[in-house]
Amino acid sequence: MALLASHALWFLPFVFPICLYVAFTDMAQMKITNQAVVLLALVFLVLGIFLFPFTTYLWRLAAMVIVLVVGIVLNAAGVLGAGDAKFAAAAAPFIALGDLRLLMALFMVTLLAAAVVHRTAKYTPLRNLAPHWVSWDQGKKFPMGLALGPTLAIYLILGTLYGG
Repeated sequence: MALLASHALWFLPFVFPICLYVAFTDMAQMKITNQAVVLLALVFLVLGIFLFPFTTYLWRLAAMVIVLVVGIVLNAAGVLGAGDAKFAAAAAPFIALGDLRLLMALFMVTLLAAAVVHRTAKYTPLRNLAPHWVSWDQGKKFPMGLALGPTLAIYLILGTLYGG
């Protein structure tokens, strides 16, 4: 992995609870809150300045802006929600460019697992554990935070275990 284990270890305790919160709120409310997105970005802004050389830090911030612009375009086209776009942008600086293929594969697997688990719970008695979740009654819409949050969390966990 291109992500250094020491970097992942510094980020993980702060990012992990945010990722869980994002998955939960997106299932319960079909919304990724601005507070979670801002907090995630702040974690990188505060820790990143100490962990990376300044030019690398700036490039990772540029990645945040690029992903945000692409996300805004995709949101305008109706491909994904605004919260999904903002979360992806806030998560972008945590990802080492050399791990982009790994991240895409990890996201595909996590998205598939999240879809199967969500749909299974939706049509079984498991739904009764949280009967008021908005995501149950959204038709074809899917709470993408259920895949986005865990993808970032798993990536950082893998980084702590196998990072460079």
